[in-house]
Parts: sequence; structure tokens; C-alpha cells
Amino acid sequence: MTQQVPSTEPELAGVRNFRDVGGLPTVDGRRVRHGVLFRSGHLAHATDEDAAFLASLGLHTIFDFRNAADQKLEGPDVELPGVRNVNLPLTDPADGGEFWKMVRDGETDQLREILGDGKAAARMIGSYRTIMKERTAEHSKVLHSLAEDSVPALMHCAAGKDRAGLSIAVTLLALGVEREAIIADYLESNAKHRRYKVHRNGDTASAYSPEVMELLAPLFDARAEYLQAAFDTIDETWGGVDTYLEKGLGITPETRERLRERLLD
Repeated sequence: MTQQVPSTEPELAGVRNFRDVGGLPTVDGRRVRHGVLFRSGHLAHATDEDAAFLASLGLHTIFDFRNAADQKLEGPDVELPGVRNVNLPLTDPADGGEFWKMVRDGETDQLREILGDGKAAARMIGSYRTIMKERTAEHSKVLHSLAEDSVPALMHCAAGKDRAGLSIAVTLLALGVEREAIIADYLESNAKHRRYKVHRNGDTASAYSPEVMELLAPLFDARAEYLQAAFDTIDETWGGVDTYLEKGLGITPETRERLRERLLD
């Protein structure tokens, strides 16, 4: 059965993995408001029609978590009138640039050595843990911005899965969204119409053999074990979400309440 994309989430021609995270339930019975928090892949290849749709959302801020290498590869985001663009570079867990070069150069043996036998998934889990522990300043800035004035907001990275996924997850944790619901939203990145386009323009199709695609798969999958590793890191490092937010990110109860007022029904 073909999955239908909701009318509020059009299959944009040049933007992958776009969606509104509204509707997710909190542990105290509230829900994330629709039309205030969106996520997607990069906006560099947005068509005129895509840009018109994005402009219609009334966005205040776009958070771009791509680093300089991503932006060089994909280009800058499309400019949307009246929208503030905030770049907060985070490390790409998939380390895309390194592996694209190996694929292009036909270095399958090296790929096998680095990614085979479960090593690719282990790299992703390790990267998720590291981002949670070491990039507290960036996540703090996002939450403070949302609490102050940055709504409606769109968060994106390259594929809209890992760096944007973690930043969305942190935001949803601060709102009190159920962890199971956060994981379910994260796994939506696996939907066929949302997945990152592996083949690049100019790449040789023959470089993507079945073995290479299998080796790369863990890098492009959204897997519950990845996000669970981030949650485990919060619990192991800070003892729980409340302490993580207050001690790790500097989010006071008052700031958290303002965040909830802006983003929850």
C-alpha cells in the first residue's frame, strides 16, 4: 500500500524529509502545536515552488546544523524573505564527505574495513553519544532562542535525520514529549519519500554496488538504537532529562515554561 503524504506535508521537489512535528503527545496530556516546529533536510536545492511553500509557513527562524563541508557540497539555503537564518554547525555522524570520496574512488576494501561487521552502526551510536555530551552549547542556544522569539522554526541539517533529529529530540524532551513518540517521529525519516538521496549528481552509478550500499546503509538509516543511545547518554551523564536541561543546557524552569507556552497546545 502506497504511503500517502499528508496535504500539510507536501513531497517537496528539492527538499527531503520535511515535516511538521505538531501533534506529538506530552507525558502530561498536552500536544505539540501544529505549525510551530518543522524539520527537514537542507534547503539548498529548493525549487521556486518549494520556497513559496516554505515562505507560507510564516517561519521566524531556520536553524541550519550543517558544517562548512556540507555547505560547500550542497550550497547555501534558499533565501526566504523575513526569515532569520542561524547556522549552528554540528559534526555529521555519518561523516558523509569522507565516505563519498571512498565510494567515488572505488575504495571498497577501505569501506569494508571501516564500516563492516557492525562498525558503521557503532560509529553512529558513538557519534550520537558524543553530540549529546559535547554540543550542549548549541542545544542550549536552540532552546533559549525558541523560548524567546524564534517560533515558528525549522530545523535542518543535510539529510534532516541525525543532527536535526537530535536537536528536535532535545526540544521535544524539554517540552515533556513522551520518549516513544520522539523515537516514532525520528523513525519517520526512513519513509521512502523522505530518505536522503544517496546517489549524487555526477557520481558513477557503478560505484554503488550492492555491497557498497549495504556498507553505507547504517549511515543513512534512522535506527531506534541511535536515538536511544542519546537518551541513555542523558540518563548516564546527568541522571535524567530535568538535570540535563538545567545543569547541562542552563535551561531554568522559567525558560522551560516559556518554551512550553510557545510550542504546546
